Amino acid sequence: MGIIIKMEQPVLAVHDLEQAYGADGVVRGLSLTLKRGQIGCILGPSGCGKTTLLRCIAGFEPVMAGRIELAGVTVSSANTLIPTEHRRIGMVFQDYALFPHLSVANNIGFGLRALDQTARTARITEMAALVGLTERLTRYPHELSGGQQQRVALARALAPKPELLLMDEPFSNLDIALRERLTLEVRDILHASGTTAILVTHDQHEAFAIADEIGVMQDGRIVQWDTAWNLYHRPVNRFVANFVGQGAFVPARVLNDHQVEIELGILEGDIPPACHVGCDICSGGCTADVLLRPDDVVHDDASPLQAEVIHKAFRGAEILYTLKLQSGRKVLAMVPSHHNHATGERIGIRLDVDHVVAFAPEHPNAAH
Repeated sequence: MGIIIKMEQPVLAVHDLEQAYGADGVVRGLSLTLKRGQIGCILGPSGCGKTTLLRCIAGFEPVMAGRIELAGVTVSSANTLIPTEHRRIGMVFQDYALFPHLSVANNIGFGLRALDQTARTARITEMAALVGLTERLTRYPHELSGGQQQRVALARALAPKPELLLMDEPFSNLDIALRERLTLEVRDILHASGTTAILVTHDQHEAFAIADEIGVMQDGRIVQWDTAWNLYHRPVNRFVANFVGQGAFVPARVLNDHQVEIELGILEGDIPPACHVGCDICSGGCTADVLLRPDDVVHDDASPLQAEVIHKAFRGAEILYTLKLQSGRKVLAMVPSHHNHATGERIGIRLDVDHVVAFAPEHPNAAH
């Protein structure tokens, strides 16, 4: 008798979703799944459709085609729209949307009115402890800092034990230092409570810090759903390569399926298939564009290769240098800040590329 392996049903499953405003398609054939306990993130520029996607999942907007399933139940399709209040979804809004006339305790307990007083008080106490607000239950929102308000909003959303938590740019109103700290705190809180969550943001650092998997969205579609590491080091197309992290494309000649030659030397690694770089390697003369990240270009005084510093951005422990190569092309290098070089100075560099990221030339007829 064979062994039957039961696959766990995803908490969220979006299948071929379509949504438009008039003739303008906003979400186009989008699909994704989110497993229980997983934190997902939709990352993309303004206008790509990420907030519309979140509103469709929440039930604030109907969908034109496709379907949305929560724990295996279809909640949205072309002819189905289960109301938001029946979806077991929690939401943390960009402005937190706390009730100013209610105390912290009553804000947290707002969605628990169906419980008796003893159970409600116990749940409020539990959530306050989870988000570190036990000592502030009698305070009002105007008496709290921005970070504390954000924790109240999170506790209120988690209190009814939602099947899924949605967060819409939840850290955008905070200063950078507080945002970075709270992002990590929120991640720990969500994992400690076993909550399945999805947030939307345009800030890649926020996405990298909080999410288990990230979907990069472009023109209404998720073009890559992956880990932060893969998005940075193995982008599937130029848009992801340009949107995630920093870097510069340099022209290359493909020597074989394990080597490309650029101005700074020969790179070795798994070169994308010939059809991905616009040529047949066997015929020779194949060109590609290779992505160099700032950590691929290493400052090395002993190296015979040199480049001119044309711009520098101090980042505290590091300096991001923009360097001009002999050809006039530019690359970036992240260098420890005790190597403080002046604009116009020439410095030694070498390559430290673990794997090659290459795409078909953007302008295939241009001279390399």
